[in-house]
Amino acid sequence: MGDMTTEGASISAGIDLSQFYQVFFEEAGENLDNMERLLLNVNVEAADDEELNAIFRCAHSIKGGAATFGFSDVAELTHQMETLLDKLRRHELQPNAAMVDVLLQSGDALRTQLARHQGSGGDVFDTTDLLVSIKSFVEGGGAPAPAAAAPAPKAAPAPAAAAPAVPLKSGARLLELQVGPLTDLSLADNLVELFKEITDLGNIEPLDAGQSSDGMRRFKVLTSSTDNDLLDLFTFHVAREQVKLIPLGPGFGFYDGAPGAPPAEAPSADPGYGFFDDAPGVPESAAAPAPAAESAPTAAIVPSRPATAVAKAEAKPAAMDQTTLRVSIEKVDQLINLVGELVITQAMLAQNSRELDPAMYQQLTSGLADLERNTRDLQESVMSIRMIPMSTVFNRFPRMLRDLAAKLGKKVELVTQGEATELDKSLVEKITDPLTHLVRNSCDHGIEMPEDRTARGKPEQGTITLVASHQGGSIVIEVRDDGRGLNRDKLIKKAREKGIDAPDTMTDAECWSLIFAPGFSTADVVTDVSGRGVGMDVVKKNITSLGGTVEIDSAEGYGMKVSVRLPLTLAIMDGMSVGVGDECYILPLSSVVESFQVQSDTIKTVAGSGRVVEVRDEYMPVIELEKVFDVPRFDFEHVSSIMVVVEAEGGRVALLVDELLGQQQVVVKNLEANYRKVNDVSGATIMGDGRVALILDVGSLVRRSRH
Repeated sequence: MGDMTTEGASISAGIDLSQFYQVFFEEAGENLDNMERLLLNVNVEAADDEELNAIFRCAHSIKGGAATFGFSDVAELTHQMETLLDKLRRHELQPNAAMVDVLLQSGDALRTQLARHQGSGGDVFDTTDLLVSIKSFVEGGGAPAPAAAAPAPKAAPAPAAAAPAVPLKSGARLLELQVGPLTDLSLADNLVELFKEITDLGNIEPLDAGQSSDGMRRFKVLTSSTDNDLLDLFTFHVAREQVKLIPLGPGFGFYDGAPGAPPAEAPSADPGYGFFDDAPGVPESAAAPAPAAESAPTAAIVPSRPATAVAKAEAKPAAMDQTTLRVSIEKVDQLINLVGELVITQAMLAQNSRELDPAMYQQLTSGLADLERNTRDLQESVMSIRMIPMSTVFNRFPRMLRDLAAKLGKKVELVTQGEATELDKSLVEKITDPLTHLVRNSCDHGIEMPEDRTARGKPEQGTITLVASHQGGSIVIEVRDDGRGLNRDKLIKKAREKGIDAPDTMTDAECWSLIFAPGFSTADVVTDVSGRGVGMDVVKKNITSLGGTVEIDSAEGYGMKVSVRLPLTLAIMDGMSVGVGDECYILPLSSVVESFQVQSDTIKTVAGSGRVVEVRDEYMPVIELEKVFDVPRFDFEHVSSIMVVVEAEGGRVALLVDELLGQQQVVVKNLEANYRKVNDVSGATIMGDGRVALILDVGSLVRRSRH
């Protein structure tokens, strides 16, 4: 790219390219993800042509954008990758694992380079070794065969009668490109470098040996692109009137009346040379000599294409644009907040309308019923915008596992199921790290070495399975492996060494949950992969903070399964409202197990302070919400007689309340952002009558009962 830098946009004729940067970075990220997925799935023994073409297209798209915006380091690396991939897809080279490794490493390097250009800082990434490796693969496959069209243009300026002897590729034509007048001739060289980076455009070479006396630079161009496409590229950087395109040979114009074009009634030698319907072919004898082209150079400055050509050229991109729309997450959040306010307003209207006579206000009540239905439909539609498939999380694991398995000397296969299952974007971002740790844990601790697996009669390749599915109002993500499983005796011994209470009477589920204790690790040796005891406790803490739960199931010698259960969204939830005195509290419906009326004599006091209630031969702690939140009471004789059993973090408690008010959808408002952190409260909502109701943190209440 010569001396073009990220500031190269400043030379454009009144166009600031930086406004397009964000779209380029997003598309480059998607292309890199796609390329990595394809590389991991490619079968080096029998590579599919379509797969290789798809990988090539990913690299080519990144290179084209990087060259346009002046990111020369990205363009250089992708150019070399493209050369190697081009040879692979043309079967001039046979793919192997080493090539895949280098291409994957190049993808990592491109991410680093793009992050630096995006403004996240960091040093310039040295790609010298990667470039050398790629070039050695390219050269190691024998002499590269040049593209068929590349040598052809040298004979093209010959008299038209000789055209059939040195045929151009279908749709190709020769042009003279004039750029100028320029005050800085090096600018033209930079534009030529840009042209070369975008391989689809064709070949370019100087006609003036790089010299100019009148400030004009002239080049010979062999291309199959339209004049408008060429002008659009160059006029990103220089004014449109400074670029002229002049045909160098007859018969290759793309539009009616182009200089050097044959008359329409001329016999057609090959009807496939035009890009539009009924295009005249190459004539057998010259209809007009080449010098005639120079007599009307202005006719070629802003050419026009027939409507049929425009329709064909633009039909496909238009269809693509209609399928997706890029919207910033801030706008979606704002939309969700507004819908939340609408839900609250609708609840207020519904509550106030209950006092009206339905017979007298029949039309109003009917309209309010429609409003409620439409509000719920709108809310579900808006929430679905935030929902993204789990495949965005799962797709990062094949590469990670490949590298980790190679590092540990193990053979591991990753199987994913339910990638289309959708989860709220905010949860996807927060669940990625815990899932990454669980997958690494399965590979490091679960899957045995190949020789150990063979000795136990297992296939030497272990399998890690990721499964996502919907269950009720929650999503369940499972991480399974067919490794060694958990050893009960080893866990209990380790726990006692750490000073953790671990009696022999523990159930299996309680024993497995020991690995969530802070600082707990079953690794005998500390490595850079694991063994420091930091991880599983953080996994549980992060998932619990999202209102989720973690469960472990294991069978020694056969493998283990970790199940993570999460709410579908953090913005709107189903809740049960309960009354205590004059206050209203919301319990997450997913945590509520049952409710029942209780007699005061069934509540027992333990050790003078703690209270328990017997529910079907099981004693569980009793928590009086009235005392927890110091609710003022004026009917002093009233005795709370309703129990609501809630469950979280593997424990159950019975909450003592005055009344059950009902079940409803509530819009979750962050209390910390608007007030401060309050113990035992996870958020707040606004009720239909305008009152603020606190959403209780069931996990915190369960922990309170344990203390």
